[in-house]
Amino acid sequence: MSANLRLFDLAGADDNLRFSPNCWRTRLALAHKGLPVETVAWRFTEKEVIAKSGQGKVPVLVAGDQWLYESWDIAEYLEDTYPDRPSLFGCSQGRAAARFVNQWANEVLHPAMARLLLPDIHAALHEKDKDYFRTTREAAFGRSFSAIAAERDEALAALRRTLAPLRTTLGAQPFVAGAAPAYADHVVFGAFQWAHVITPGSLTVADDPISAWVERMLDAYGGLARAAQRMARR
Repeated sequence: MSANLRLFDLAGADDNLRFSPNCWRTRLALAHKGLPVETVAWRFTEKEVIAKSGQGKVPVLVAGDQWLYESWDIAEYLEDTYPDRPSLFGCSQGRAAARFVNQWANEVLHPAMARLLLPDIHAALHEKDKDYFRTTREAAFGRSFSAIAAERDEALAALRRTLAPLRTTLGAQPFVAGAAPAYADHVVFGAFQWAHVITPGSLTVADDPISAWVERMLDAYGGLARAAQRMARR
């Protein structure tokens, strides 16, 4: 039996607009394990709500009296706590390889993706979050949102170059983890779900192996990601 699980999940102005790539990693990991979870809409400026976790970011998973954060640490908790359920990593070597994929996504993929998404994310946020988000992200990127938006074509070309190793891998196998999706796929796909929910259009061309993989991931786990609410198109 599993403890009652509750996940604080980043939301936009609409409670049902859930776009965080890191939260999607956790939602997919829970689905992979077949674990039911209650998701709670959370916003950037609601840090007091998750104060028991000892920090101010999501995902935060509450499992009984434990408050867990950091998507990687949550994945390891789920793997170690529910070993009788489908494995997120397959083996210790698979866990080590997934850790590398996790860091690549954090340090390379997410910054490249964010250059395309920041203005659209800002538009999707609750009013109380907008000033916080603009101030922190413009400081992190060293430029205004209008300047970032003006560089979109350059950012898209840079992202497509960044995706070259992923494209080659998915040209040889259906999932990052091999024959079936696992946590390495959750990590990388979280970034694509971020874009799928927030912004119109596609980041890849139709005949790109990445596009076919995205479709497979949207359909995985009973279509969990495909059923997500998307930002209304302007």
